[in-house]
Amino acid sequence: MAKVRRIGILTGGGDCPGLNAVIRAAVRTAIRDHDLEVLGIQFGFEGLLNKACVPLTNELIRGILPKGGTLLRTTNRGNPFEYPGSGSTEDRSQMAVANIRELALDGIIAIGGDGTLKIAQRLFEMGIPMIAVPKTIDNDLAATDFTFGFMTAVFVATDAVDRLHTTAESHDRVMILEVMGRNAGWIALYSGLAGGADIILIPEIPYRPEIIVQSIRERQREGSPFDIIVVAEGAKRVGGEESYIDRRSRRLGGIAYQVADEIARAINLEIRVTVLGHVQRGGSPIPFDRLLATRFGKAAADLIAVGDFGKMVALRGEHIVAVPIRDAVSNPKYVDPNGELVATARSVGISFGEHL
Repeated sequence: MAKVRRIGILTGGGDCPGLNAVIRAAVRTAIRDHDLEVLGIQFGFEGLLNKACVPLTNELIRGILPKGGTLLRTTNRGNPFEYPGSGSTEDRSQMAVANIRELALDGIIAIGGDGTLKIAQRLFEMGIPMIAVPKTIDNDLAATDFTFGFMTAVFVATDAVDRLHTTAESHDRVMILEVMGRNAGWIALYSGLAGGADIILIPEIPYRPEIIVQSIRERQREGSPFDIIVVAEGAKRVGGEESYIDRRSRRLGGIAYQVADEIARAINLEIRVTVLGHVQRGGSPIPFDRLLATRFGKAAADLIAVGDFGKMVALRGEHIVAVPIRDAVSNPKYVDPNGELVATARSVGISFGEHL
């Protein structure tokens, strides 16, 4: 195997707290421990198609550890296998491969979620040496215990639940908070449980509006004239479908308003909706995510330096391990309706809209 001398780093998909921490650790490790030259590829895989690269030096990455977003910038577009063309998509993967070779990159660290990792795996199958780092606030990759960015999103959502509690109690209102997570209910479950929500609605457990109403009335009989409901954006009622802001692009959102409308017909309480949105994606990462991202970045640089390609770094228990990228993208991780966290929530009186 030829010696690795020059590597590239890219961040694909949505932004996420901790991206800069990964970049910082990977660059420092690559330079200090392995004497590698590092190029930053801008705007994810889009940067491979137009060769938009910048040298990443210790000086350039100084001070980025606590910053949100990504130094390299990112995009949800630019998939080289399905690149937007005139009225359709086209395969530009061969162009990406040619540009990688022209840039003399001996390996690429791709930091991203499910979509980014699938592209990385396909490029690896075409002969491109790839290492992946899992990034998503959704925490929906089965190959790792946690993805960086998730705990920061949970922190933001939990803070929102805490703040809504005070106004809900002051006005005897039903406060509905919609959080992100796509088709996985991890953010809703963690923040709802940590924040003391009364009802949590997640994609994995379809809800019944009448059960939500029953839960609210039961709390009223117990002397609690307000309720906090945390709703994952991908939640749906029994027999229903997800709520989309844009069905063509499959952008989820608006389920909180649907829930509010469903229960408003049966209860005589003020109902207010808060959609947390991209606040969960932005801002400085909390210490847990800074540490996890730093460990991931260091491990990714070590893997690429020794040529152990086609792998993704992952957290398993207390250890960072390497797993095949294909395994990481083949099994999404969803909340287990019969798991310990859901059982704990039920034991402390939280309803999932399925029974009292």
